[in-house]
Amino acid sequence: MGTLSNRTIAVLSENGFEETELTSPVQRLKEEDATVHIISSSEGQIQAMKGDHEWTIKVDVDRTLAEVNAEDYDGLLIPGGVLNPDSLRKNEDALKFVRDFFAAGKPVAAICHGPQVLISAEVVEGRTLTSTKTIKIDLVNAGAIWQDEEVVVDQGLVTSRSPDDLPAFNDKIVEEFAEGVHEHQHV
Repeated sequence: MGTLSNRTIAVLSENGFEETELTSPVQRLKEEDATVHIISSSEGQIQAMKGDHEWTIKVDVDRTLAEVNAEDYDGLLIPGGVLNPDSLRKNEDALKFVRDFFAAGKPVAAICHGPQVLISAEVVEGRTLTSTKTIKIDLVNAGAIWQDEEVVVDQGLVTSRSPDDLPAFNDKIVEEFAEGVHEHQHV
């Protein structure tokens, strides 16, 4: 039995997610026996990108934002990519979904450009995290404490910089999702 056999994890994504930033953590979560749901604004499939220009695989959407709420999940994963977070941060239902995880003290993980969604959800002030360097100033301006490390954990909030950090990121998300609710994880 895996570490996460009693956990259900939400993966919030739209078209344009960085392929490995969704597929690698999802594979690791499933190896640990977690139930994983890909959640998006629309039914059907969402498409990955490699880098900023190459469209790649399509992934089936398990649930739409209209069908879910944070109560149904033990943790939240937000993959990066340039287009994915940009779409999510304009979607009030997605932002509410994110805020609800923080309000409930549930672990949240975001990688690369994924923390842009956290900025728009207004949950980064006073929190320590990392991201791709291109959004460092955005995080700092939103009140975050930014660190240039492969993985940063702050009271159930797990962040990493890029696909190069996936091994460390995947280890930490398993650990934090297994721990469950964090008292100091908040909106």
